Order: sequence, then structure tokens, then C-alpha cells
Amino acid sequence: MKHLDIYGVGAALVDTEIKVSDQQLLDWGIQKGVMTLVDEARQTELLTAMGEHLAGAERASGGSAANTIIGAAWMGAKTGYACRVADDDNGRFYLADMDRAGVQLTQDKTTSASGITGKCLVMITPDAERTMNTYLGTSEGLAADNLHLDHIAASQWLYLEGYLVTSDTGRPAAIAARNHAEQHATRTALSLSDPAMVQFFRDGLLEMIGGGVDLLFCNRDEALGFTQTQTLNDAAAALKHHCRQFAITLGAEGALLFDGEQEMMVAGQPACAVDTNGAGDMFAGAFLYGLTQGWDFARAGELANRAAAQVVSQYGPRLTEAQYRSLTSV
Repeated sequence: MKHLDIYGVGAALVDTEIKVSDQQLLDWGIQKGVMTLVDEARQTELLTAMGEHLAGAERASGGSAANTIIGAAWMGAKTGYACRVADDDNGRFYLADMDRAGVQLTQDKTTSASGITGKCLVMITPDAERTMNTYLGTSEGLAADNLHLDHIAASQWLYLEGYLVTSDTGRPAAIAARNHAEQHATRTALSLSDPAMVQFFRDGLLEMIGGGVDLLFCNRDEALGFTQTQTLNDAAAALKHHCRQFAITLGAEGALLFDGEQEMMVAGQPACAVDTNGAGDMFAGAFLYGLTQGWDFARAGELANRAAAQVVSQYGPRLTEAQYRSLTSV
């Protein structure tokens, strides 16, 4: 019996989101629109430079796959998550935040007595683009030992974030999770996560995908970069060699979906975008929630587009309980 809907594997990061200008990104030497890994010294340097911008910032539990799992959990999915935090203030905050969302964590596999819980600076420019500088901290050591194999076997879906490709232990952990899922009739889903992951870690992503995942999530840039093609049609054709189904998000245009038999376009939802942080994560969480409820791809895609439009219309990657309820009641 599958008593969990989705089991995720990914980084545990405490996010701090701030509003900045394009010029400030240039002044601070930050590449816009992508996730950049930094060491603790560089993140401390950035925090010092940002100074007064941090006064109104709030922290939230994050990490790409965590955002997806939390979104699905608030919608009503039964979820679990494999991650790694330190026994520090941020780590305790992270665990409590996940518990409030109803995400099942295995404490003895999640908490490390040493190290520092990972942190991510999320910088939002006036065009709503999100730029991230991430210090992985103890998340960098996420390994196969942090997986709850029984939970993977008992889930309808395993969800992997592409960011795991950067870690010498996280990548093998993702592969081990996928192998275990395949052995226990748990369907596998993976997100390419970020254009930079595709550009610099494509070979590692191919290792994580192996003989092919059941469902691949990506945006247009990631699809083109991963397949090394020039058009969306060519990318869609090439992706079918790596997955049995896919969802390519296209921003305001909506999403191109492939359910294993036919491709379909699902129209985007009107939104006044102020912050794109977490949009792709929310799309994946809502989409997987829909599939676990027995919905077809078109209906799941419609929910995912509504959820993504809602989250880009406000600051932060979370919705309120009332917003989650209104999305799933349509």
C-alpha cells in the first residue's frame, strides 16, 4: 500500500528574501536570474553589503524540492522529505516550519549535530526576477544515509531536485533514491531546477536521470539547454529520450505537457508578477498533487498554472492556507 503521495529529496535551506535593484546586483558582482553556490565567507560579505536591505526581510524554510513538497502538503497531499540540517537555530526553525506544513521528516536521519544549516539569499529585482546566492552548509553533505527507504517504497511519487547534482554525496543519494523507487513501483519525477545546473552539470543530471524518469519538470531555457536544441518543438522531442512524461513551464504562456501519449498546451493564468521565486516549485507541487488525486495532465496543469500565477503575484514562495484551499476547491 502507498500511504504517502510524494516523497521529496533535496536541500534544506533557510531563505532570506530581499528587494534589490539591477545596479546593486552589478555592484555586488552577482549574476542575475540564476542560483550561484557561495561559501560562508562570500555570503557573509553579501549580508554585510546588503545591510539595511535586510531590516524587513523574513526567513522561511526553503530549498527547491522543499518548496514543492510544502506546496503539495498544504494542498492536502501526504508527503515526506529527505534533507539535512544542523542542530542550530535555523535548523530547529526549519524542522518546525516543515512540521507545521504536515511534511513527515525522520529526525535521526535529518539532523546533524555539527555544521551550519544551509542558507539562501533570494534577491528580487523590480522586473520580478529572482536571483539566488546559496550557502549549502550541512545540506552539502546530504547522502544516501539521510533517505528513508521505507517512505520511498510507500510513496506514489519520488521527487528529486536537480540542484542535488552539485553535491558529491547528494548526486549518489538521488541515484540511490531513484533506483529504490524503481524497484518498488514508485514513480519518479525530477526537476532540472535552474539553467545554471543544465549549463555546468549536464553530465551529472544525465546520471541522476539514468534510463529515464517518469516525469521531468523544466522551464523553456532548461529544456533547450539540456537537450542542446534551438526550438521548443525540438526540445520536446529530445526530452522523450530521457522521460516518459514532461511538463515544460513557459511563464505567462502556460505550459507544454506530454502525458506519455500526446502533447498539450495549457494556457497560462493572468498575473501581475512581482516575485518569481518559487514559481516553478509551486507548479511542480500543484501538478504532482493533482496527479496523486487521479487527475489527468490537463486538469493538473490548470491547477499548477493557477498556483504558479498566485505565487508570482506576491512576495515569497508560500501561499496562505486560505489560498491553498481556494486553489484546490475549483
